Amino acid sequence: MTQKDYYEILGVDRKAPDKTIKDAYRKLAFKYHPDRNKDDPDAAVRMKEINESYAVLSDPPKKKEYDALRETYGSSAYGQFRQTYSEQDIFRGSDIHQIFEEFSKAFGLRGFDEVFRDTYGSGYKTFEFRKPGAFGRVFINYSGSNEGLHPKPPLGGNFGRLIKYALKKKLGIEIPERGKNLDDIITISSALVLTGGKIRYIGRKNARELIVTIPQGVKAGQRIRLKGMGEKGKGGGEPGDLYLKIRIKSSLLKKTGTIVKKFLSSLGSGKK
Repeated sequence: MTQKDYYEILGVDRKAPDKTIKDAYRKLAFKYHPDRNKDDPDAAVRMKEINESYAVLSDPPKKKEYDALRETYGSSAYGQFRQTYSEQDIFRGSDIHQIFEEFSKAFGLRGFDEVFRDTYGSGYKTFEFRKPGAFGRVFINYSGSNEGLHPKPPLGGNFGRLIKYALKKKLGIEIPERGKNLDDIITISSALVLTGGKIRYIGRKNARELIVTIPQGVKAGQRIRLKGMGEKGKGGGEPGDLYLKIRIKSSLLKKTGTIVKKFLSSLGSGKK
């Protein structure tokens, strides 16, 4: 069995208080959440180690026993501990469920039930997690498959913003925020309307130069969306989009015709 150290995995000292252990877990759980690391297969392994480490170190009796084994067996303490505790034993009574629900409500990430099934396999034996309830503690039991489970949309409004602010302020988590969309006007010739084609655009706010493809037959007032060309995101968030509203220049012939019509109209109105 590969030897591990729960303290090293969470990056905390053996004498670290409970709050420090929980804060360290929150940061790592957010960093390695499967929904944020879909292209990194190693993240799932790391997530599993982080979950197990927190479940042990956040439970006083388990932590006490693990510390005693470290004193006796040193680097082999993990193997000795796992001979006594199964995965079901390790996670029994943990509040991991609550922490994952915070991420789910604030960011729309999948909650612990879904992630746990993916990480430990569908149809796994029943696990029990603690969360506050009407009578102090409620245990959540589940088993089965993960069919039909999807990430939840994040909470909006003041409550959602409050959760995000609290996580960022207390834990130093850099929260991904999508950049703002930008709106501007692009003026094209009537000839380009007929043929379609490319035209140079220079942004008014950032002076960024882009080559924009104008579709044939575009109409005045129509908007063209340039994905990812808006303001930059924060904390790793994706950029916003740029929306260009079409304005069509009047041709010289049309302008001349309008002037002539106005002139003739004025001559006619002057006759008695």
